[in-house]
Amino acid sequence: MEKVVKSEAEWRAQLTPEQYSVTREHATERPGTGEFASSKDPGSYSCVCCGEPLFDSDHKFESGSGWPSFWQPVAEDVVETTTDRSHFMVRTEVHCARCEAHLGHVFDDGPDPTGLRYCMNSASFTFTPKE
Repeated sequence: MEKVVKSEAEWRAQLTPEQYSVTREHATERPGTGEFASSKDPGSYSCVCCGEPLFDSDHKFESGSGWPSFWQPVAEDVVETTTDRSHFMVRTEVHCARCEAHLGHVFDDGPDPTGLRYCMNSASFTFTPKE
């Protein structure tokens, strides 16, 4: 996968302040405030920074967390993880494999068949409805 690398100025020019804060500075939107938190519309969720398709509505579920939650990405290689030791806890951060945009975190308390809960920020995505 070809990596997308831009300067801080280029990212700031492309993204809204909230999108920049979440994707480039690893911020988290407040629960229940994101555009896609409770959406049930069929479609695909792509990285707001580089356009890479990341998640599909077929894998979305209501977790009660206040953030869009998925039990798997569209493919294993579209997201990568790192250990996040911020906020006095250890979590697994999820970022876009193509541009390293922060997306959210993954937890092992999700539904079958994976048992995973990808807890994502709406500000990290664009949405394309299914036709």
